[in-house]
Amino acid sequence: MISRVEVQETNSMIREMNLDVRTITMGISLMDCAHEDMGVFNRKIYDKITRLAEKLVKTGEDLEKQFGVPIVNKRISVTPVSIAAGGLKTHTYVPVAETLDKAAKEVGVNFIGGFSALVQKGFTAGDRLLIESIPEALAVTERVCSSVNVGSSRSGINMDAVKLMGDIIVRTAERTADRGSIGCAKLVVFCNAVEDNPFMAGAFHGVGEQECVINVGVSGPGVVKRALEEVQGKDFETLCETIKRTAFKVTRVGQLIAQEASKRLEVPFGIIDLSLAPTPEIGDSIAEIFQTMGLEEAGAPGTTAALAILNDNVKKGGVMASSYVGGLSGAFIPVSEDHGMIEAVQRGALTLEKLEAMTCVCSVGLDMIAIPGSTSKATISGIIADEAAIGMVNNKTTAVRIIPVIGKDVGEVVEFGGLLGYAPIMPVNSFNCAPFIERGGRIPAPIHSFKN
Repeated sequence: MISRVEVQETNSMIREMNLDVRTITMGISLMDCAHEDMGVFNRKIYDKITRLAEKLVKTGEDLEKQFGVPIVNKRISVTPVSIAAGGLKTHTYVPVAETLDKAAKEVGVNFIGGFSALVQKGFTAGDRLLIESIPEALAVTERVCSSVNVGSSRSGINMDAVKLMGDIIVRTAERTADRGSIGCAKLVVFCNAVEDNPFMAGAFHGVGEQECVINVGVSGPGVVKRALEEVQGKDFETLCETIKRTAFKVTRVGQLIAQEASKRLEVPFGIIDLSLAPTPEIGDSIAEIFQTMGLEEAGAPGTTAALAILNDNVKKGGVMASSYVGGLSGAFIPVSEDHGMIEAVQRGALTLEKLEAMTCVCSVGLDMIAIPGSTSKATISGIIADEAAIGMVNNKTTAVRIIPVIGKDVGEVVEFGGLLGYAPIMPVNSFNCAPFIERGGRIPAPIHSFKN
């Protein structure tokens, strides 16, 4: 039973601290839609998505009204299209993206993820076709999100894919240059991608998942910040215990919503992703948490340690509240979606290199970072390679969602709107790495043990 005190606490977190369920994401398998004819395949995926997700948005709205918990996004993830559409006889997967977009609009979800390929060890014909289709697909759709996994701790890093993704990101930026190169905001390059991630732009429905499943992502940076304000000046043990207790409370809210959504939609419950994902709202910022911990700005000495404390204790608190914590649970550090991070960049406290160091201990990686539109594709590939290496060696998920904004340079600002916020254009190391990227091939996986 949930006590009256817990109810009052939750109401306070919602009213005053920006607690929300960031997303209810329905994962849908497209494996049984496979067909060699584009028309037949598109009809089958449209019919399946619209049938299974018909009540998703309404259910989310009903739960908001009943429990008073804001549910910001309702989303869908599907089987990576390069797998589901592998048997198609076609020269482009853009029509598949258009069908996904049409289905997403029909059921009213904010985004649909899964225009994806998993190429950590090599390419299939379908993988190459999907990746080459990304710039056009993200330019002609509104709600489709794309991801490519280029490495893993077991397979190493596919450097041919890393090289190709630098080119794809530049081409995507150019195709959406009239909208601030926003296509790149819907494209993520992963190492060690997870199969049950409910957060965009990297969500896809893994091949090891059920036919259809409900995953819920909960977020509460404002709640953690408020809790830490109560222990100002206390030691690190107290700091850690406070974060754990707060994460427990936040996760319980997500557990309640997830179970109710699962029951009403008659779809199995998958996981709770407890990720401190900020928004542009004041008081809903990871950078503000750092300041409450005692740092003048995000990026000050001690920031990586503060993020490690935050990430670890959020997970510890979450796993005590639910048996099914998964996804990317921890702390996200997207620059454009966090007003405190934006201010830190503008003040010179936070650089791309410091962000890279922070990704060693955060939930994902370099996220929603705007860079000059003139940045070379080789430099972007180098950034991806660095981030993938961090993920591969440390056996963690890392990712790059970087946006070369065509026509803009360092010091200017690009507006994306909504949860995507706005971002200052950050400087990038201009020294050449092209000969390194041009080598191609695969970086072997690291040694995991010397046991024999």
